[in-house]
Amino acid sequence: MRPAGPAAVSSKGVWVFAEQRNGVLKSVSLELAGLGRRLADQLGVPLTAVLLGEVVEELASEIISCGADRVLVAEHPLLKEYQPEVYAKVLADLVVSQRPEILLIGSTSLGRDFAPRLAIHLRTGLMADCMDIQIDHAQRTVIGIKPVASSDLLASIVCPRHRPQIVTVRPRVLPPPVQDLSRKGEVERITVELQMSEARTRLLTSFKEASASNNLEEATVVVAAGQGVACREDLALVEELAGSLGAALGGTRPVVDAGLLPESVQIGQSGKTVRPRLYIACGVHGAAFHVVGMRDSDIIVAINDDPHAPIFQVATLGIVGDLREVVPLLTEKLKEVLGR
Repeated sequence: MRPAGPAAVSSKGVWVFAEQRNGVLKSVSLELAGLGRRLADQLGVPLTAVLLGEVVEELASEIISCGADRVLVAEHPLLKEYQPEVYAKVLADLVVSQRPEILLIGSTSLGRDFAPRLAIHLRTGLMADCMDIQIDHAQRTVIGIKPVASSDLLASIVCPRHRPQIVTVRPRVLPPPVQDLSRKGEVERITVELQMSEARTRLLTSFKEASASNNLEEATVVVAAGQGVACREDLALVEELAGSLGAALGGTRPVVDAGLLPESVQIGQSGKTVRPRLYIACGVHGAAFHVVGMRDSDIIVAINDDPHAPIFQVATLGIVGDLREVVPLLTEKLKEVLGR
């Protein structure tokens, strides 16, 4: 069994796990670098990023430009594709040897699988799926902020006794980092010795899902279908609106539960977080667990036949009306203006 996590008094430094896929950094890694820079400055410590892969060292400069002082690069053929046990072992060994006090990981599908395994390895706590982070300077303690299920309340979570304090943060809830391409940092190559026997799983093949969900979190325009979309005919109207704008299509939990949309495009507390320039909510009631996943959109247009629907409280522009009448008119006008 791995020894208990290091005591708080002997731990120092903020770390960010820089997730990459196929040699491309996930945007949340850069968002976390910006957050990590803020936390490191508040605590007066350096910011370190950890990069795992096969041929990934060239990505280090991008992380440094977003705030990292140092990037630890571990390259090995077994790190090319994500393998839970291997990734957890490599990062856990680095943490035990260098003892950071805070470790930030993106709450992606990989991060949600990886972070709990890592916490078990290190016998420390995990503040999962946070929307924001604050610092208790007196205790040098991270306060993870996340919404409480099915309510408008926010919970504050702490890990007071064990280190590192591991926090997973949702993509797109943080502002994009300000990159400084002239910024300099240290790149340190880490030698790792791994055997195939250390991986319990083996990747046989991979494929890319053929749907808009791949781009949902990165989309600049999102059209969402809510519980007012009661059938496939209603959904077709919303899909046509999305098509007229070249937008990504998302939905709320009731639409997903009804089988009209796949779970991969669900937006909200139990789904994805989006931060587009334009968000059009079609028949979206505006429950708290949905709003938490889209409230930071630049412009929110809400279409709902209930003038008292909560979605209007966060909307930039509200249209009270039946989506079956409003959406086709809006689509027709957009096609006329945009020439689509």
